[in-house]
Amino acid sequence: MNIDTNQIVSISEANQNFSRVARLAEQKGTIVIFKNNKPKFKLVDLEQDDELELTDDEKIDLVAARVLKKYHKAFEELAK
Repeated sequence: MNIDTNQIVSISEANQNFSRVARLAEQKGTIVIFKNNKPKFKLVDLEQDDELELTDDEKIDLVAARVLKKYHKAFEELAK
Protein backbone atom coordinates (compact mmCIF):
# COMPACT_ATOMS: atom_id res chain seq x y z
CA MET A 1 0.00 0.00 0.00
CA ASN A 2 1.43 3.36 -1.05
CA ILE A 3 0.37 6.21 1.21
CA ASP A 4 0.97 9.89 0.56
CA THR A 5 2.48 11.35 3.72
CA ASN A 6 0.17 14.35 3.35
CA GLN A 7 -2.74 11.96 3.91
CA ILE A 8 -1.54 10.51 7.24
CA VAL A 9 -2.82 11.49 10.67
CA SER A 10 -2.37 9.85 14.04
CA ILE A 11 -5.31 8.33 15.86
CA SER A 12 -4.88 10.83 18.69
CA GLU A 13 -5.06 13.72 16.23
CA ALA A 14 -8.15 12.21 14.59
CA ASN A 15 -9.73 11.78 18.01
CA GLN A 16 -8.95 15.29 19.23
CA ASN A 17 -9.49 17.15 15.97
CA PHE A 18 -11.90 15.11 13.87
CA SER A 19 -13.46 18.09 12.07
CA ARG A 20 -10.02 19.13 10.77
CA VAL A 21 -9.27 15.55 9.69
CA ALA A 22 -12.67 15.37 7.94
CA ARG A 23 -11.91 18.60 6.06
CA LEU A 24 -8.56 17.12 5.06
CA ALA A 25 -10.37 14.02 3.74
CA GLU A 26 -12.64 16.33 1.71
CA GLN A 27 -9.55 17.97 0.20
CA LYS A 28 -7.49 14.82 -0.38
CA GLY A 29 -10.26 12.25 -0.90
CA THR A 30 -8.77 9.75 1.56
CA ILE A 31 -6.97 9.99 4.88
CA VAL A 32 -5.10 7.13 6.53
CA ILE A 33 -5.21 7.07 10.32
CA PHE A 34 -2.22 5.46 12.02
CA LYS A 35 -2.38 3.65 15.34
CA ASN A 36 0.87 2.57 17.00
CA ASN A 37 2.78 3.80 13.93
CA LYS A 38 0.90 1.46 11.59
CA PRO A 39 -1.94 2.21 9.14
CA LYS A 40 -5.14 1.16 10.89
CA PHE A 41 -8.13 3.11 9.49
CA LYS A 42 -9.05 4.88 6.29
CA LEU A 43 -11.34 7.92 6.22
CA VAL A 44 -12.88 8.32 2.77
CA ASP A 45 -14.94 11.12 1.28
CA LEU A 46 -17.65 8.98 -0.33
CA GLU A 47 -18.49 11.66 -2.87
CA GLN A 48 -14.95 11.38 -4.26
CA ASP A 49 -14.50 7.62 -3.88
CA ASP A 50 -14.54 5.69 -7.15
CA GLU A 51 -14.77 2.31 -5.42
CA LEU A 52 -18.12 3.05 -3.84
CA GLU A 53 -20.66 4.59 -6.15
CA LEU A 54 -24.11 4.90 -4.64
CA THR A 55 -27.20 6.35 -6.18
CA ASP A 56 -29.09 8.95 -4.16
CA ASP A 57 -31.72 6.31 -3.33
CA GLU A 58 -29.03 3.92 -2.08
CA LYS A 59 -27.55 6.65 0.11
CA ILE A 60 -31.00 7.35 1.57
CA ASP A 61 -31.55 3.62 2.18
CA LEU A 62 -28.19 3.36 3.94
CA VAL A 63 -28.92 6.28 6.24
CA ALA A 64 -32.48 5.06 6.91
CA ALA A 65 -31.19 1.61 7.87
CA ARG A 66 -28.72 3.16 10.30
CA VAL A 67 -31.43 5.34 11.88
CA LEU A 68 -33.82 2.42 12.18
CA LYS A 69 -31.15 0.25 13.78
CA LYS A 70 -30.10 2.95 16.23
CA TYR A 71 -33.64 3.92 17.28
CA HIS A 72 -35.37 0.55 16.87
CA LYS A 73 -36.72 0.48 20.42
CA ALA A 74 -38.13 3.98 20.12
CA PHE A 75 -39.90 3.07 16.88
CA GLU A 76 -41.35 -0.04 18.53
CA GLU A 77 -42.77 2.11 21.32
CA LEU A 78 -44.24 4.56 18.85
CA ALA A 79 -45.86 1.72 16.92
CA LYS A 80 -47.85 0.60 19.99
